[in-house]
Amino acid sequence: MELNSFGTLNYIVLFVYLTLIMGVGVYFARRQKSSNDYFKAGGRIPGWAAGISVFATTLSSITFMSIPAKAYTSDWTFLVGQYVAIAILPIVFWFYIPFFRKLNLTSVYEYLEKRFDVKMRLFGSISFMLFHIGRIAIITYLTALALMPFIDISPLMIVFLIGVLCIIYTFLGGIEGVIWTDVIQGIMLSFAAVLIFIVICFNVDGGIVEVFSMSNKLDKYFPAAKFSWSWTESTIPVLMIGFFFASLQQFTASQDVVQRYIVTENIEETKKALITNAKLVACVPIFFFAVGTALFAYYAQNPGLLPADFNTGGILPFYIISQMPAGIAGLIIAAIFAASQSSISSSLNSIAACFTSDIYEKLSDNPTSEQKLKVGRLLTVITGVLGVIASTYLILSNESEIWDAFNSLLGLMGGPMTGLFMLGIFFRSANANSALMGVVVSIITVLCVRYFTDLNFFFYGVIGTLVVVIIGYLTAPLFKSNITSEAVKNLTFAK
Repeated sequence: MELNSFGTLNYIVLFVYLTLIMGVGVYFARRQKSSNDYFKAGGRIPGWAAGISVFATTLSSITFMSIPAKAYTSDWTFLVGQYVAIAILPIVFWFYIPFFRKLNLTSVYEYLEKRFDVKMRLFGSISFMLFHIGRIAIITYLTALALMPFIDISPLMIVFLIGVLCIIYTFLGGIEGVIWTDVIQGIMLSFAAVLIFIVICFNVDGGIVEVFSMSNKLDKYFPAAKFSWSWTESTIPVLMIGFFFASLQQFTASQDVVQRYIVTENIEETKKALITNAKLVACVPIFFFAVGTALFAYYAQNPGLLPADFNTGGILPFYIISQMPAGIAGLIIAAIFAASQSSISSSLNSIAACFTSDIYEKLSDNPTSEQKLKVGRLLTVITGVLGVIASTYLILSNESEIWDAFNSLLGLMGGPMTGLFMLGIFFRSANANSALMGVVVSIITVLCVRYFTDLNFFFYGVIGTLVVVIIGYLTAPLFKSNITSEAVKNLTFAK
């Protein structure tokens, strides 16, 4: 079957959304007078807004489309990971946030220098920056690739709309503009998920009861087989362990999330941010999975509506364009753009913050706040342009495998980074040299596991984290600490 044209009304809705987002960037541009404004928003962000921003940042457009596809073709087992992410938040609040706020950090990796040395700070910062440059390219490319078959907009135009507009409003509005656009985008994502589910249920014979009963009969929620232990498959026990360490990495060692902890006025507002994020994570992803279940019921009743040999990975945008009313379809496609832009804009500002704080300030002779602001804005443009160029290359060459491997390899650095923060905060005997030993052994171990075993990829972060902690702790007596015992005491929770 042929898809409906994207249509004038849908274009208007998409244009209004993009104009609104640009307007937010322009509005907050007038407040960006210093690097503190650009990277910390001058502490002006209310906790609830920071919480929505964290939620929007961690939910990319690929997640928005892939979760329904996962529920459509398989089951709900990956929902377990969302609740594991909630479970780690008290740990983050009680053990990590006090250090991030007390030290008045711009880059979270400043803690690694204070606790260990500059080498550990540079390792964390450079790993983060490289990973997120690759992430910008991959998210933009995959979003364009996913939408390309269903809407009559050229993929290069999609890259332009996502990437270039992100650069402009992030350049203008700084982290304050990013967070308030995240608020708009987070609300749009949540509204879109609920709206799609309701619309599909009205189109299924038997409604919501039939939607859930059909999947229940086919055991498409939490199959008993998925509760068994496996070293190679993504069963529920493996998911729980893997998501625990992945969430710990995101909320304790990743600049794009940790930066949200320092944009509020005080620690009580930071607590509100975590609570707001937890509420959203507890509710909204259920609708993403429910959308996949509803799509399964709808197309089971209407199999003739699916083209032959259809790639079910694009089931959500296919339904939106082919079945949703004009205007509503445009709004939901705008939500997919929103999911992509919220992740990318956060990466842009966070990379700029890391470079300015961890590299530029080290190489410059006591730069002024205005100089740091100029460098931060320049890095936003450079990083964004690199991401757009890389995405354009991927579209023109159709060679995604190299970039997927690149992104995956850099992602392996997440475990060692998480381990560094855990080692520094909880083990007073650890020092710079033992931390370095831990990182080196961890990277070698994870690479060996990846290339020479069939171990499930969810274990990579677990191994990377624990090896740093174990090796860093065991080798600590072999080296002398390079900071005073009083400084160590102020930078750890160990007794």
